[in-house]
Amino acid sequence: MRALGRLFDIGCGWAPVDLDTANAATGKRLSLANASGVTFVVNTAVGAADDLVLDVQQHTAYTGGTTADLDTAATATATGVLTSYIKAETALDNDEAWVAITQTDASEVTIVGATYGAQQKIIVIEVDAAQLADGYTHVSLNAAVTTGAALLGSCLYIVHGLSYPKKPTNLPNLLNPGAVNV
Repeated sequence: MRALGRLFDIGCGWAPVDLDTANAATGKRLSLANASGVTFVVNTAVGAADDLVLDVQQHTAYTGGTTADLDTAATATATGVLTSYIKAETALDNDEAWVAITQTDASEVTIVGATYGAQQKIIVIEVDAAQLADGYTHVSLNAAVTTGAALLGSCLYIVHGLSYPKKPTNLPNLLNPGAVNV
């Protein structure tokens, strides 16, 4: 069996979009009911020297329900993001090293424009299902540019630690496991 379906599944956070457009980078929800965690992978083009703010959200349902930041300030039983990673260079060509971005417990990860704005970037934020607060089952990742400058970006969700490995064509719906894929 290949890795897709055995080790991981992939979902869309947001398709390539200009991140300064209103509501353009509101991440799609993803269930962690059948997985141990998700890795958010954000890829951006060169942009202005504006900060890019990525915000991990947790939800109690695949639609509607309650939404909160993924951190202890929003929900006492949650654990926020402590470390994320970035590869950045004027033109990404796969010779870049990962750089750790460490912070106190928070749902937001800020990519500082003064440091990274003139570079292409790959940003990784990992969330374990155990980090979600009691009663929360879904996650998403939103993005915003601080001053509204144009910045093209996309986000993939890599779901790992699958509870029920299957061949890719039999993987369950990532939004609402148990529902028919459409």
